Amino acid sequence: MGVEIRDVAPGLWLWRQPHWEWREGDDWEPEVASFVVESRGETILLDPLAPIPAAREVWERLEATPPTGVVVLKPDHVRDVDVFVHWYGIPAYGPWLFWRGDVPRTELVPVRPGYELPGGLRALYDGRGSMETPLYLPEQRAVVFADGMTAPGGVLRVWWSPSLGQRTLPALRAMLDLPFERVLVSHGEPVHSRADFEAALEREPWSRPAGS
Repeated sequence: MGVEIRDVAPGLWLWRQPHWEWREGDDWEPEVASFVVESRGETILLDPLAPIPAAREVWERLEATPPTGVVVLKPDHVRDVDVFVHWYGIPAYGPWLFWRGDVPRTELVPVRPGYELPGGLRALYDGRGSMETPLYLPEQRAVVFADGMTAPGGVLRVWWSPSLGQRTLPALRAMLDLPFERVLVSHGEPVHSRADFEAALEREPWSRPAGS
């Protein structure tokens, strides 16, 4: 499979390609979406996975409007942040907590719920502690998740967490106070509507462990 490029809204596009670490039986789909948002004079990469060398159109679009920053939404999504920082000489923002053996060389500016990032992007609380910090993109009226929501088979679902009922679902419902129209996710179908988000809050969560 090659690389898909999709324009989502003015100033918002994505590329999507298989992740090299995916293995048969994993609870996430192999294709991973990376996002680019242009907002208030900034061009920000969100959870980017470096495009394969053959993805010339992705590279050309990035060169045409060079990124001014990169944001990591989740500790295990640091993946290629060092690569983009090196190529474009840009600042990086993201979690202050990482997995052992998966710590970036780049010192990331910490992102916590409530923070406003370059371009006016707003960090949200999703009830998972430091495990994920979704973003609200005000100019595009979109909410972007790393793994907190996923779309296996194209159906938007909340990824299960131990705090699902106590903190995660209430935090997600609170996001409905924002005037968003789109929801973007890394795995599965990447683009969804506000109605899809509302329906996902009522569905069985994804990847619930047996006995939980």
